[in-house]
Amino acid sequence: MEKIKSFFAQCRRVWTILKKPSKEEFRTISKISAIGILAIGLVGFIIGAIMKIFS
Repeated sequence: MEKIKSFFAQCRRVWTILKKPSKEEFRTISKISAIGILAIGLVGFIIGAIMKIFS
């Protein structure tokens, strides 16, 4: 029971520190996330194509 109380106390502390990101921060985070998703997808596609060629 003590762990649960501690967890919620930590959650409450983090929630009070949070702030809404500015439009510029949001755009930057979105661009970086999109690049990461595309890179992972590209790597998966390349590996899949190589596997198909050699099988």
